[in-house]
Amino acid sequence: MLNIKKYAAIDIGSNAVRLLISNIIEQKGKPTLFRKSSLVRVPIRLGADVFLNQKISKENELRMVDTMNAFKLLMRSHKVVAYKACATSAMREAENGNDIVKLIKKQTKIKIDVIDGEEEAAIIAATDLNSYIDHTKTYLYVDVGGGSSEFSVIHQGKTAASKSFKIGTVRLLNDIVQKDVWLELEAWIKLNTKDYEKIDLLGSGGNINKIFKISGRAVGKPLTYFYLTSYYNMLQTYSYEERITELDLNQDRADVIIPATRIYLSAMKWSSAKYIYVPKIGLSDGIVKSVYFGTVSSVNLV
Repeated sequence: MLNIKKYAAIDIGSNAVRLLISNIIEQKGKPTLFRKSSLVRVPIRLGADVFLNQKISKENELRMVDTMNAFKLLMRSHKVVAYKACATSAMREAENGNDIVKLIKKQTKIKIDVIDGEEEAAIIAATDLNSYIDHTKTYLYVDVGGGSSEFSVIHQGKTAASKSFKIGTVRLLNDIVQKDVWLELEAWIKLNTKDYEKIDLLGSGGNINKIFKISGRAVGKPLTYFYLTSYYNMLQTYSYEERITELDLNQDRADVIIPATRIYLSAMKWSSAKYIYVPKIGLSDGIVKSVYFGTVSSVNLV
């Protein structure tokens, strides 16, 4: 006898806003299964507002309210029983971030938690990376976002070191990442990986997922440093418009995919990794599992 219910995660990032609805399948005497039911992505680039002007524009404030209302209706239609909404670096750094959180709560009844980089990394870790990794290996896990990127060294299935850096795709697009932040990241990676003979990367985020899909690699097979370098160099031979029309990239992916690839390649270079594995996981998946296991507070849909 199966018990099936639906949970939802709302991920308010610096490059886009996502709603993930998952089926939670409970089986007597067997592990609970998590199956993606629906994923909706809305390209509201909050980071472009915040990282340049320190606040979210009126236009994007109104779009956020409309999007949260739409998400609420979708969750109701799917009969979602509980959800959690998390906002990351753009909302965290916006001068009017708290005001917008209050406005959304008032107008849509959606409660948003603004989380820091460490909590973001912890929630992503709840995706149960152990099911994707070889416990005899060492990995550098890299999750690239629009405003920040999270890095974790995983040795024999356990996190040995973890840190969030304000290096994200939207920041890089707007040329507002200082050189000393890159140097700090380089030093951190080299320091925390130097004791391991061999390291592979684990990459998460929409851009690396897209590159992996384009590569045609079989699920579970890695991309090589050579492949990623070649793809990065190829991308730069196309204009933004050509990346949309000829490479078939969405308009909000066609610009950020280049700085995202630069972050992954830098991490591979500094850790001497030759391969990057791409398990299709991220903050939304972690939120759903955290809600189910009760490690974060959730909200019942009203």
